[in-house]
Amino acid sequence: MEMVLDRDKPDSAKEDRHFVTALARGLEVLACFRRGETFLANHEIADRCGLPRSTVSRLTYTLTQIGYLHYVEEVGKYRLGTALIALSSTVLAGLDVRHIARPMMQDLANHSNASVGLGIRDRLSMRYVECHRGPAAISLNIDTGSRLSIAKSAMGRAYLAVCSDAERASIMDQLQAIDEVAWPRLREGIEKAIAEHRDLGCCSSFGEWQETVSAVAVGFRPGGGLPPMAINCGAPTVITGPEFLLKEVRPRLIEIAKRLDGVMGA
Repeated sequence: MEMVLDRDKPDSAKEDRHFVTALARGLEVLACFRRGETFLANHEIADRCGLPRSTVSRLTYTLTQIGYLHYVEEVGKYRLGTALIALSSTVLAGLDVRHIARPMMQDLANHSNASVGLGIRDRLSMRYVECHRGPAAISLNIDTGSRLSIAKSAMGRAYLAVCSDAERASIMDQLQAIDEVAWPRLREGIEKAIAEHRDLGCCSSFGEWQETVSAVAVGFRPGGGLPPMAINCGAPTVITGPEFLLKEVRPRLIEIAKRLDGVMGA
């Protein structure tokens, strides 16, 4: 789900005199490119960001001048620029927890014949920063950089289970503001998952994120100034069902999360 900046931002941020709206809008332009897309025109960016086309034209011009966008004359559209490669590489390089988690994640993927992912919060989504697959011929179409719903996915719910009360309240307020009609059901699923995480050590999502997908996840705090993270294990239900995930995968996933909790230090 792609979010418009003003809808995805707490009301307090809109009123904060320290909040630089132009900067936020520029970052929203970069964030509106979706996985698998190469080119976007100014009018497409304007529609997604909910901004006037004249504003978007100035933003895309500026971002092009500093390398974060590249204008392709042949199609009259923009693509993400190479300056983002250095930026994203620097961010991922700082997530040393990925290197520590890799062998454990691959072992679990092989054992479960499923996909195992490590994720961080990206506004109202979870973003994969590491992903490993088992040997199954059929697997989830998920890779590093993929996004999941924070409200419906096991990974997102596990994050909500371990983040601070204030952060969780803010996220839930934003989710409610986006869709008042769907909110009661979403809230029920989140509250049930938080109770699951407390009582069973993990959160589950069986057909709620996608009808044919089952997954479990555990949240943890890596330390070292990093925000909370979550690790999940999931697969098409025809390959790996809920019972196997809860009985076989859950204890292994909990053990991995324990080993990653606080691994980056104070």
